[in-house]
Amino acid sequence: MPLILGTNSIKDTGYDVANSLRFNDGSSDYLDRTPSSAGNRKTFTFATWFKLGSIDTTKYFISSYSASSDSGYTHFSVQNNNKLHFAGNTTDFRTSTQLLRDPSAWYHVVLAVDTTQATASDRIKIYLNGSQITDFTNNNNPNQNDDFAFNQNAIDMVVGSANAGGSKGAYWDGYLAETVWIDGQALDPTSFGEFDEDTGIWKPIDVSGLTFGNNGFYLDFENSGSLGADVSGNGNNFTVNNLTSIDQSTDTCTNNFSTLSPLYPNTQYGTFSDGNNTVVGNSSSNASTNNSTLAPSQGKWYMEYKIIQVRNTSYPSVGMIGSEDASNNIQVGTSSNSVSYRAGGTILIGGSITATENSYTDNDIISVAMDLDNGAVYFAKNNDYQNNGVPTSGSSRTGSLYNFTPSDFYHFSSSVYQSDSSISANFGSPSYTISSGNTDGNGYGNFEYAVPSGYYALNTKNLSEFG
Repeated sequence: MPLILGTNSIKDTGYDVANSLRFNDGSSDYLDRTPSSAGNRKTFTFATWFKLGSIDTTKYFISSYSASSDSGYTHFSVQNNNKLHFAGNTTDFRTSTQLLRDPSAWYHVVLAVDTTQATASDRIKIYLNGSQITDFTNNNNPNQNDDFAFNQNAIDMVVGSANAGGSKGAYWDGYLAETVWIDGQALDPTSFGEFDEDTGIWKPIDVSGLTFGNNGFYLDFENSGSLGADVSGNGNNFTVNNLTSIDQSTDTCTNNFSTLSPLYPNTQYGTFSDGNNTVVGNSSSNASTNNSTLAPSQGKWYMEYKIIQVRNTSYPSVGMIGSEDASNNIQVGTSSNSVSYRAGGTILIGGSITATENSYTDNDIISVAMDLDNGAVYFAKNNDYQNNGVPTSGSSRTGSLYNFTPSDFYHFSSSVYQSDSSISANFGSPSYTISSGNTDGNGYGNFEYAVPSGYYALNTKNLSEFG
């Protein structure tokens, strides 16, 4: 079940988004601000790029609540049925028929509301990736000139959480980027993006020149010390709740980094968090095997795993696996087209131990360098490459623990087992603190150890060049 084989974004979009903000529902992350003056409650636009973390859970883009207002509670969300949902005034106005279940992709959504329109169906419009959604399971229209809870004086606007009578919940899980609120205009997607003329891919454009209106804001998440900073010029800054500088990410809609995919069948035996970078085994008697969302077929690729907790000599295990085996739910190291480095130090290929290296334990960093041009994989424990392995930029392979003839797309892969076994994957946008900070040769990634020459972080810009 490889989600992206090669690249799903063009290398040069013309406009680059530097940062996103990674929300973790288990940490109750959200942003909020209280307008000091009223805006337009009839006409407004919300737009954001987003990448999903959890699937089958309700998570809110934005919400507002006023107990004293006839508009009550207004919110825009992805529901636990994986459908876009807009509600207010005790009415479910729009619920998309379309499902959003791809945690490897960046989406762009626009909600445009203008209740002054004479035609009822024009009062609420939702666009996904530049195209208007017209097929809904709930399709109700507000009355002409109805007010919503948004843009009220002294009434909280919350990004990343429900806000029901002051109670928070249904927190956003995943990433947001280029998050924009327009007070007083209902804009279409062309104010925020465009279709690439060569590929047809919907891509972002510079929104800094828009007229944002009184309560409008633009969150670009580029200031790690002030993640809620509004850069629209209005100064409508948000209070940051439970988010820290480590939640600022370089995984964006213009350079999509790999994460772990929660969609493979046996990932039900693990619990994913931190934007699908961390996985903990659960109480099941089965192992959770966790594969990268991106799967190249050529090139040289590098990543690091932080070992959070070791259970025994077998778990965690980290390594690589061919896409066909991954799709057949095969655990890393148990097929001939995969290899794993297990906590006890054994190297497992096809279910058989082929070598024994150094064991690893809690807080160790395991580097995996995957050479798909020459057919080799290398492992390092805290920057000490095992078996005298030397990842090289050329056509040689020295000390590799696994030599093979590349014949597939390949995932980085790991396995954890039960709740005392866990890892955090760093594909270049880590969810844990890095003490040094190293990039690849293209300047991408944030790694604990130096990236071997000729190896690259697994993201779509590098894939478009090397994968």
